[in-house]
Amino acid sequence: MDRHVAFDRLHNFRDLGGYRTDDGRTVRWRLLYRSDSLGKLTGTDLDRFQALGVRTVIDLRYPWEIAARGRAPEVDGLAWHNLSIEHRAYDQATIDPALDPWRYLADRYAEVAEDGVAELRQALEVIAAADAPLVFHCASGKDRTGLLAALLLALLGVDEDQIAADFARTEVATERLIADWRALNPDRELRWPGYGRAPEAIIRHFLADLTVAYGSVVGYATDRLGVDEALTIRLRERLLGDRGPAAR
Repeated sequence: MDRHVAFDRLHNFRDLGGYRTDDGRTVRWRLLYRSDSLGKLTGTDLDRFQALGVRTVIDLRYPWEIAARGRAPEVDGLAWHNLSIEHRAYDQATIDPALDPWRYLADRYAEVAEDGVAELRQALEVIAAADAPLVFHCASGKDRTGLLAALLLALLGVDEDQIAADFARTEVATERLIADWRALNPDRELRWPGYGRAPEAIIRHFLADLTVAYGSVVGYATDRLGVDEALTIRLRERLLGDRGPAAR
């Protein structure tokens, strides 16, 4: 099965199904999605989205981003949660090109992991409680979305190589994300050459940092987020099935 779901205006909508876990199970297909901003959903794209049966949306953006760019359309039966996990805003377009870009972003992720404890825990609770397909997203579906995806997959028992590969799949959308930025900012210069990029190095730095600080990614979730065994079991029962077809 192909995890990328085609839309006209969404560039980074994809299925988190198909990943194998440490107990031999597989993340279920067509149940858990990650995406760039659903504020872009209109017309035929909205029809395609509704056909997926999604009933829960977790929007990880700041409220001011939502006010400026819109939220997921209000449709019957769709629950929407705004859980802004990032508390220290920064402008990626203006990152100093001389910095190590992947280390810089990993350090920003570390800030989110420390600042967004309440929102990250709540996001996991919402995912565990959902009884139909769910999607979580930020603006580009790369950083905040990538962090939550990595944390969730780790709790499900997915190994780092698969987590890193999932993170890097955003690179398929990089050119379109840059084009969107230029269209929205015609009078600005895109100074940072790493804009829209998502190499594995970023998430590997971040996961390594959590391991140094907490012993493992699961240790971070347990010690910092307060994720207990009961929540982990609920996540696994909801999202894991038997062995399935390999992912592309």
